Amino acid sequence: MKNLDEPIKGIGIPEVARACGVSERAVYKWLKNGFLPKTEFFGKTRYASKIEEISGGKFQAVDLLEISKKNLLSA
Repeated sequence: MKNLDEPIKGIGIPEVARACGVSERAVYKWLKNGFLPKTEFFGKTRYASKIEEISGGKFQAVDLLEISKKNLLSA
């Protein structure tokens, strides 16, 4: 997994949005930016954990956060 497209599109944008309590538009923004919101790194949100949960463990939160961190720092 090299970016957020695979896990988010694999699960489905509406499902990810519903599980995370955000709009589909917000999820599309994550995909466009290539990273989850910065709030993930300050413990204010737990979107990566929610994505791991709804994927049945197929996509690990630690991997999602690592991809996000890498893309955020290179932005």
